[in-house]
Amino acid sequence: MKILVINCGSSSFKFRLFEMGKDHVEPLFSGFFDALNIKKFDPDGVFSHGRAAQLAVQALMDADSGVISSLDEITAVGHRVVHGGEKFVAPAVIDSDVIAAIEACSALAPLHNPINLEGIRAARHLLPDIPHVAVFDTAFHQSLEPKAFLYAIPYEYYTAHGIRRYGFHGSSHKYVFHEAAAFLDQPPEKFKAIICHLGSGSSISAVKGAKVVETSMGFTPLEGLVMGTRCGDLDPSVPFFMARQTGLPFDAIEDILNKKSGLLGISGKSNDMRQVLAAARNGDPRASVAVEVYVHRVIKYIGAYVSVLDGVDAVVFTAGIGEYSPDIRKRIMDQLSWLGITPDEQKNQQVISRNAVISKKGSTTQVLVIPTDEEKEIAKQTFEKTRLR
Repeated sequence: MKILVINCGSSSFKFRLFEMGKDHVEPLFSGFFDALNIKKFDPDGVFSHGRAAQLAVQALMDADSGVISSLDEITAVGHRVVHGGEKFVAPAVIDSDVIAAIEACSALAPLHNPINLEGIRAARHLLPDIPHVAVFDTAFHQSLEPKAFLYAIPYEYYTAHGIRRYGFHGSSHKYVFHEAAAFLDQPPEKFKAIICHLGSGSSISAVKGAKVVETSMGFTPLEGLVMGTRCGDLDPSVPFFMARQTGLPFDAIEDILNKKSGLLGISGKSNDMRQVLAAARNGDPRASVAVEVYVHRVIKYIGAYVSVLDGVDAVVFTAGIGEYSPDIRKRIMDQLSWLGITPDEQKNQQVISRNAVISKKGSTTQVLVIPTDEEKEIAKQTFEKTRLR
């Protein structure tokens, strides 16, 4: 069966078509539109996720480069949805009730859920007679216990307003955990791993027996690790102090913490780790300290999560920095010798975005690189949700 995966961002539209079976997943076609590309292709110069969906369908059926001759070949559509609140712990076949529930979560993810719904409505209009499945970024983290997800604020803010830690990048963390277990020939129900999703957006999770017991992102994706432009963990008093000192409104301060902080804010150079590392190698002191702060935060979380898991079988790197930056991986591994980790320097330098062990044989805790594939995970969950209907 063929499954189409749609991933809508605020100004982007990604899609991939997979051929699915019980024991195989084969990518057939992929495409990406951003605001500029969509304007280029649209004769009216108007951007919309609906127009992007139309262009995606045209591309899939293109006589020269397409891979299907009819939309009837598509069996189901999987949609990435950022926030499912506490309601969704698993994928859901989309109907009016599910749409209403996603809308209700829009207050928790105002920049994401409304856009995800645009993509859902556009795709359901184009493909009305097949199941559409919502796969939620937050779902994998719903195994968190109250001791891990509650903030120590008056309890009614949780019960009345849903203020708690949710966690994000769930599809990535789930995919990478199971890939790592399979790669090491470990049964998932007995496997303990720390998944380091290190990219422009970064998060880390402690997973035991395929259940998340801790994760770094919280009520929003702003909490946790240092990221490209996000500050990560911060004393809650800082925004109030910034407001008093500068006179800036809270919307402006929120924008600073989300879009002007992190690697960009400290280095003053870039939000791209490659450029920050290059500047650090050329002697730029702010770039150097930005890298040090980034690495230090990751190491601190790994140490805490080893305690939470009561030991760990593997530390796994994934996403843009985790897969493509041997330098950052080395800096992290060099400070984890207490875990029984001995880096394999040669393998670490050679491995770029492929499944591999980069610690030496005999290391008590193994270190892996596992490329993430969120669209593939969404396709797999959509397949499982729809194949028995």
